[in-house]
Amino acid sequence: MTDTPIMTLTDKAADRLKSLLSQSAEGAIGLRIGITNTGCNGLSYTMDYTTESRDDDAIVENGDVKLLINSDAIEYVAGTEMDWEEKGLESRFTFENPNEKGRCGCGSSFHV
Repeated sequence: MTDTPIMTLTDKAADRLKSLLSQSAEGAIGLRIGITNTGCNGLSYTMDYTTESRDDDAIVENGDVKLLINSDAIEYVAGTEMDWEEKGLESRFTFENPNEKGRCGCGSSFHV
């Protein structure tokens, strides 16, 4: 058994998520993180507000913020750090994933 956390959040990411969740649809309990097959490198992150947890979700909590990780995404995101980045007019969540073996030039997809 490994001690690697499924996912961690920086303080900036947690603060941004808390702000977004407070403005989200009624009843959102957190942000669901998943993986989809797409892009030029194979995999991409998905993020959606969620109003419920599933029995097979992995739950990551940081203060008032809750991430619910789809069970089929756990193997791809284990050890990933989620951050919030602001550069000029651009702002976005970023993922520092130790499982990545490569990323496309635009940064929207990766492979493990």
